[in-house]
Amino acid sequence: MRIGVVTFPGSLDDVDAARAVRLAGGEAVSLWHADPDLKAVDAVVLPGGFSYGDYLRCGAISRFAPVMTEVVAAARGGLPVLGICNGFQILCESHLLPGALTRNDHRKFVCRDQRLRIENNRTPWTSSYAENAEVTIVLKNGEGGFVADEPTLQRLEGEGRVVARYLDVNPNGSLHDIAGITNERGNVVGLMPHPEHAVEELTGAGTDGLGFFAGLAALGAV
Repeated sequence: MRIGVVTFPGSLDDVDAARAVRLAGGEAVSLWHADPDLKAVDAVVLPGGFSYGDYLRCGAISRFAPVMTEVVAAARGGLPVLGICNGFQILCESHLLPGALTRNDHRKFVCRDQRLRIENNRTPWTSSYAENAEVTIVLKNGEGGFVADEPTLQRLEGEGRVVARYLDVNPNGSLHDIAGITNERGNVVGLMPHPEHAVEELTGAGTDGLGFFAGLAALGAV
């Protein structure tokens, strides 16, 4: 399974995401923001960071990057896409996912090990988890509060499109404690916590995040 990892100006976690892909058994393929060529990858990861310096709004400029023209078209055709933190923001700005990510309600950057519940394991990115599995994954964001209007929230809940939900504490004011969502088709997932930072015991963060990459790699091996 060839999984592309996009690098934007200001990306911080592209190398970590590529390493997570390799640890899960996939082949990491570097994709450049200014190059529209997706290099025939089987899936794409939009990593965390501060793309284009978070000018205007987080992800607002990235959505116009040449690579995103192809990512959006491919995602609408069924290509699996995972947006992590800033990548989640880019997916919302690109209208591949509904809602938006706003400034944390306490107005401070947060960095913590965060407990989550995986509520939808029917996406390519969550298929290796048991339904309602509880995991601990690193969280670090300043604008991670997920917001949407009430009809959108009800649709996400009613269609089972909440992928992950915060447990114990809501770290950023996300409505309905939402940590991650998926699109109607289930191939596009946005996640605010960073699974790529929880893939090795050596780092002290555990390996609960590895499943986000392992499930997709396993599908490619079938």
